[in-house]
Amino acid sequence: MGRLQPDLLERVETFADRVLDVVEALAPTPCPRRVLEQIAASGTSVGANTFEADEAMSRADFAKTLAIALKELNETRFWLRLLARRAWLPPARLTPLQAEADELRKILGAIITRTRNPPNNPQKPRPQPP
Repeated sequence: MGRLQPDLLERVETFADRVLDVVEALAPTPCPRRVLEQIAASGTSVGANTFEADEAMSRADFAKTLAIALKELNETRFWLRLLARRAWLPPARLTPLQAEADELRKILGAIITRTRNPPNNPQKPRPQPP
């Protein structure tokens, strides 16, 4: 029994495919192999960790694993920005993937926030110092 919507799981899986498409397109270019390995690792880790979070054993494990997916997503965003700055691929190829990374970042961030601070269990107000 998963915790996440199937359409989100499909989106992160498709995101991983699209990142690997970029890596394959860059393979014959002067882009360093290490950069390709980094973006392939972080881009696919987003999906792997999201799928792992979907089957988490506890609320805390769910939030922690999604937070790892979010960190990997942010790393992928860095690599995509680097590829764009270096102009190793045309902007038209990278811009839609960057937009999807930004949308996924907002979605995962919102899920993590709601998981850690559910609306039916608001955080207790902190006492104000005298």
